[in-house]
Amino acid sequence: MKKKSRTIAMLLVLLASYVVSAARAGTVEELVSDARDTIQHFSTDPQMDWFRDHVHDAKGVLIVPRLLKGGFIFGGSGGSGALLARDPGSGAWSYPAFYTIGSFTVGPQIGGEAAEIVLLIMTQQGIDSMLATSAKLGADVEVAAGPVGVGTKAATADVIAFSRTKGLFAGASVEGAIVAARDGLNEEYYKQPVRPLEILREHKVTNPQADALRDALVRIPGNVPETQGRN
Repeated sequence: MKKKSRTIAMLLVLLASYVVSAARAGTVEELVSDARDTIQHFSTDPQMDWFRDHVHDAKGVLIVPRLLKGGFIFGGSGGSGALLARDPGSGAWSYPAFYTIGSFTVGPQIGGEAAEIVLLIMTQQGIDSMLATSAKLGADVEVAAGPVGVGTKAATADVIAFSRTKGLFAGASVEGAIVAARDGLNEEYYKQPVRPLEILREHKVTNPQADALRDALVRIPGNVPETQGRN
């Protein structure tokens, strides 16, 4: 049963990678820049009050600048993202580790729809799951839709998912999606083989190109802890 689950997870990751590659051939540096832009979009969106007030409480943030929904009869959603973890002592944000998020669906699909996705990882279980080979949202970790708009209620889950739409994409559900590390992108960005654990917790590598993204997270207005900062 476990072997079958791993096989399904790998198929979902491959699907997501294919969808993303077909949609846009960009560099990993562009992914980081796009992630910064996405954070700035969420920071200024009047519907994202809850996001702004709680992002600094998160243990990690996975930013997917472009989640593409593609296919016709057999389709799926896929995107590449940057995950940053917050140091529990200093409050500083780590350098990014790169991930793929993908799901598989059967039924009528409309190609070319896209959305920006930000996942706030609120619990230790949530961040630990992201450090595994792969994690299924809604199974390995609890996931809930992020509150939007004025007067929103509190949300509790390992992962709180927010989305902003582009074009005709009417919404984005990440329930059942697989999140998996992209070792190739991590190696390309840091010029050496490196695991997410070494990036997010052990801080073994750096890349100044990501400092603008880290600063964008620090500068989000809201309830900022006194220890929040950047190394």
